[in-house]
Amino acid sequence: MTEPVLLSGGNPQIAKGYGDAPVRAYIAALPGWKRDVGARLDALIAAAVPGVAKAVKWNSPLYGVEGLGWFLGVHVVAKYVKVAFFRGAALDPPPPVGSKQKDVRYLHVSQDAPLDEGQFIDWVKQASRLPGEKM
Repeated sequence: MTEPVLLSGGNPQIAKGYGDAPVRAYIAALPGWKRDVGARLDALIAAAVPGVAKAVKWNSPLYGVEGLGWFLGVHVVAKYVKVAFFRGAALDPPPPVGSKQKDVRYLHVSQDAPLDEGQFIDWVKQASRLPGEKM
């Protein structure tokens, strides 16, 4: 089995797929500290939203709720792991980083800035109850 190609910023090139297996393959292919962050985010999301739907599309893990769509995506860039809340502007409080898309808000998780797990779980629970993206 060949190792996945790492695209710009260390984002793994993973074949499109649905379920836990492609997301686990994505996380396993992450370089260095980003692998720990990816695994922790995945575990927190799964615990916050029992039965969460998972997929990898466009080389990014997506998380959603059956019938509501995708509420969150993860993408790795050079200096941080970018968590996209697709309806983040509706969250209270909204995640800190704005987007060109009016509804999307981001959380950047870097090696030097610890994740506020309590706030993250709250955002995930809120986001999972909103209509998500159909992708």
